[in-house]
Amino acid sequence: MSSNKNKYCLFVVVIGFLTTNSAYAQNYKKLDSILKTANNEIYSNPDNVIKIGEKVVKQAENNVDYKIKGYKLISDGYSAKRNYEKSLEYLIKSSQLLNLSKDKLLKINIINKTGIQYHQLKVYDKAIQYLDQAEELIAEYPYKDSVHTELGKNYLVRGFIYKEKLSCAIAITYLDRGIVELMKVKDVANSSSKISIAVYNKGNCYLLMKNNKLALENFKKAATIAREINAKSLEAFALKGSAKVLFLEGNYKEALEALNKALSLSVGVNDLILNQEIYRGLAENYLALSQWSQFEIYQLKFLETQKLIKDTERTSVSESLGVKEAELKAKKIELSNKFYYLLLILILILILIVLFFYVLVKRKTNEIKIIKDKIYLLQNQKVKEL
Repeated sequence: MSSNKNKYCLFVVVIGFLTTNSAYAQNYKKLDSILKTANNEIYSNPDNVIKIGEKVVKQAENNVDYKIKGYKLISDGYSAKRNYEKSLEYLIKSSQLLNLSKDKLLKINIINKTGIQYHQLKVYDKAIQYLDQAEELIAEYPYKDSVHTELGKNYLVRGFIYKEKLSCAIAITYLDRGIVELMKVKDVANSSSKISIAVYNKGNCYLLMKNNKLALENFKKAATIAREINAKSLEAFALKGSAKVLFLEGNYKEALEALNKALSLSVGVNDLILNQEIYRGLAENYLALSQWSQFEIYQLKFLETQKLIKDTERTSVSESLGVKEAELKAKKIELSNKFYYLLLILILILILIVLFFYVLVKRKTNEIKIIKDKIYLLQNQKVKEL
């Protein structure tokens, strides 16, 4: 009877264990689905992405990996809104948990994201440092099919940096490398947004290189890719790029059509940089067509948005300077600690040397005393014999 009761208890425990594990597995499967959906909304509804990220963090409970993913999602949402201060805040939260995770791919993702964040803050040396670190981890990762997205993003951000610091020719090389990697990704929706960004930036490079034809081709291609995945802000940026080329070529009415379409897409995205560029373009084109009332409306909107951006950038610069200051302070403390450590070692070595010579001298003094005593005894003995 007792044996049957024990078997029954064991059965209940096993069933309970399996049920709990199944519930956890279903919960995490649901979170994976939510994360995938949210990632596809980053450029169309960043506010919703931030809310989803907050829910993921709460539902993750004690699962470190999902908490990291949730914080990163919130960070991505704020990045899309160009609120880099808040983006950095949540990226730091995810980074602080990273040493508790065993997921190597997640580590690559966060380190890559940190490089991207520093690029957005225009701290280019730190950006390259993190991108190099991520690239090393990517090279070591055994499953190459899983790192095409991360390597693609790595190349794209290098392209953005080299566009600012070196030349458009070098930038285009890296942007093309990034596109090649992203084209290998099976999740088309996830990679398409990044490809659109890369193609748009190629358009900007060709515009700087005075190649209007290639610039317009790339802007149109970027808009088409963005439209296919409903990435409203990316399509608006691409349309704004096309409008710039059309304005330079004197096609003001076509440029206005593109800009008005971009303006309608930008509603709800809350991207100040995008809005500023659209307002600037509208003002320039209306001025070229001598439509003064429309020019005044959009010129005023441009100036208002420009002021908002400067206020935001001031905060972001303060944040990046704060990061730099904290790093310099940490390095200073580290160097001070090393100095005091070396000084302590030198003092200990000096004390040991002094002790060594003290013992040596003491021993020699004792030996001399013993020899003197022996001589003295021998001399006394001879005296007695005489």
